[in-house]
Amino acid sequence: MSNVVAISQQDEGDLIAVLQTSLYPGATIGSVKMVLGYCKAAGLDPMQKPVHIVPMWDKNTRAMRDVVMPGIGLYRTQAARSGQYAGVTDPEFGPDIIENVGGTQITFPSWCKVTVKRLVGNIVVDFTAREFWKENYATAGKDSAAPNAMWKKRPYGQIAKCAEAQALRKAFPEFGSAPTADEMEGKEFEHEVNTRAAPAERV
Repeated sequence: MSNVVAISQQDEGDLIAVLQTSLYPGATIGSVKMVLGYCKAAGLDPMQKPVHIVPMWDKNTRAMRDVVMPGIGLYRTQAARSGQYAGVTDPEFGPDIIENVGGTQITFPSWCKVTVKRLVGNIVVDFTAREFWKENYATAGKDSAAPNAMWKKRPYGQIAKCAEAQALRKAFPEFGSAPTADEMEGKEFEHEVNTRAAPAERV
């Protein structure tokens, strides 16, 4: 049976209030409505927080705007429910680099590699992704090259999530190609991002 929460006109206001005060504190009503629209279209339960609201700089309007993006947890859940997910390796990191990045001294791994395993027929097939830290890290602002607070605090954890998300997309392309919120937070908004929303999940 589907775990989708039915959203009616009558209870939408209450649901928005709950989401604003719990899962998306500080979000505007408009942004929460985007979350509900995404979840309704994709058959997802908004109370499971399958998607995130990511503030991004829109170079066309030259203003910040909220973009709804899937979280890596959604890709993990979809893979597990497929019945073909056979596990994931621990992240493997490249050599440490100590460098001044945008005026901030930071130690970070040059790259991270993660392998997702999928059962294809009776064979376990490996899908490996290697992501480079400097190609993925999010900046502290549109005019700054320094990493933001999360990428400074968790340089290994953040790149590991990016590598896992890419490996999951390679292993389960049917679940969509949209970048995750973990990958896009702090990045510049590109209008084609909105055209790559994950397809509906059937549970």
